[in-house]
Amino acid sequence: MSPTMTGILFIGSLVAALILTHRPLGDHMYRVYTATRHLAVERAIYRLIGVRPDTEQRWGVYARSVLAFSAVSILFLYGMQRLQDKLFLSLGMPPVTDHVAWNTAVSFVTNTNWQSYSGESTMGHLVQMSGLAVQNFVSAAVGMAVAIALVRGFARRTTDELGNFWVDLVRGSVRILLPIAFVGAVVLVAGGLIQNFSAPHDVATLTGGTQAITGGPVASQEIIKELGTNGGGFYNVNSAHPFENATGWTNWVEIFAILLIPFALPRTFGRMVGDKRQGYAITAVMAALALISVAVLTGLELAHGGTVPQAAGAAMEGKDVRFGVANSATFAAATTLTSTGAVDSFHDSYTALGGMITMFNMMLGEVAPGGVGSGLYGMLVLAVITVFVAGLMVGRTPEYLGKKIGAREIKLASMYFLVTPVLVLTGTAFAMGSSEQRASMLNSGPHGFSEVLYAFTSASNNNGSAFGGLTVNTPWYDTALGLCMALGRFLPIVFVLALAGSLARQSPVPASAGTLPTHRPQFVGMVVGVTLILVGLTFLPALALGPLAEGIN
Repeated sequence: MSPTMTGILFIGSLVAALILTHRPLGDHMYRVYTATRHLAVERAIYRLIGVRPDTEQRWGVYARSVLAFSAVSILFLYGMQRLQDKLFLSLGMPPVTDHVAWNTAVSFVTNTNWQSYSGESTMGHLVQMSGLAVQNFVSAAVGMAVAIALVRGFARRTTDELGNFWVDLVRGSVRILLPIAFVGAVVLVAGGLIQNFSAPHDVATLTGGTQAITGGPVASQEIIKELGTNGGGFYNVNSAHPFENATGWTNWVEIFAILLIPFALPRTFGRMVGDKRQGYAITAVMAALALISVAVLTGLELAHGGTVPQAAGAAMEGKDVRFGVANSATFAAATTLTSTGAVDSFHDSYTALGGMITMFNMMLGEVAPGGVGSGLYGMLVLAVITVFVAGLMVGRTPEYLGKKIGAREIKLASMYFLVTPVLVLTGTAFAMGSSEQRASMLNSGPHGFSEVLYAFTSASNNNGSAFGGLTVNTPWYDTALGLCMALGRFLPIVFVLALAGSLARQSPVPASAGTLPTHRPQFVGMVVGVTLILVGLTFLPALALGPLAEGIN
């Protein structure tokens, strides 16, 4: 079977599986976030943390709860790393250096999971499990909670209340993430992934001789990182390592886990606003952008443009022979379209234009389907911008789901959109303007610039994947990228919650003959077009200096 046909079958089976799970999982999440009863384990958690679960919060209180929880999480994870040598199951690992500990703490709490270190030689089991893996759950649950708060803003009328952050956080973790992660971990163990507590210097006999390997709780961490759309591999080569991704079908399972919740959340959105067609429209926008990205990236890699790939007959540099070009490109598209950051191939070795697509995916704002929760609220912000643009074109006050998009709403949506471009371009400019930071680049010229641009794009969009070739384990890069991760996560969340509060206070506007239908293919096409145009206008100059310049040489 040809590589092209293999890739088509691989992608087709993924699409079919996502279609089959879209409705049941979306309906389950709808029931989770609208239920009035609390599970016994949830009530125990509420008593432990001193929360009154039946009390709702205004947007400002909700936002302060998100920020407070995240700040405490960063401090706790930073402390665990700095005190690692004094903790149980440290495996003799020394304390993590201050700048790496800061970068890692911010990275995992912001759902980025960027790693400037090799996991198996830096972190003991306790930090990996009780620190990093826990954040794989709760950071994803925070994103889901913020998305649900925004949906409530559209669904509710004349109220200041958006729900209770602590209830949304606990329910997302207990009722959604934990059950799916448990099943996924069992599937991956059956596929050959390791789940044990062996020390990092154990020696196992492998085919062809002996080789030092690392054990550890890999299977559960792998499905947690994929389900929470996080990167953060236990091993330095991430999902290219056979202990993290053993076969072609475990590769399929991991991609499916990455896309599962983000593609089901629009169904939850449609149920909560009382119009399932709105959920289908958002799903269609996400699917259109995702399919375009997967097709273009796979095509560019199969075309193997460039002197070396053409001579070899394939763009296989940096790719695992177990997966091949098509499946590796699909994995790359899925992880950069979401806030995942996991990789099963080396993005730095992609063709120039193929590498550009992975960057462009992140520059879209990771909305196709995006991170767990963050993809939905990012897409809804783009929908708000689209109806505003449409309103300007016909001279009407724009409306979305019966809510007017006035000056306050569009200002908040605009500030949301501008956060990551400012961080990406400012961070890249500072790095390229310093000879000391340019010294961290493995390559010179356009490709070296692409390495730096990719790093700040990944950090600011809370993706976590790396182009490679750039030495970022330095105090400056760890600090700068950590700041980009923090600001790129929490500033948009504040703007989203402020938008939700503004929408929730409004009374619904009755639909009229001049109301733009937001459930039809016309609107789907408009959102796709606005998204591509906004990102293209913002980042084209930077892309022209990097991958485009390299690709046309």
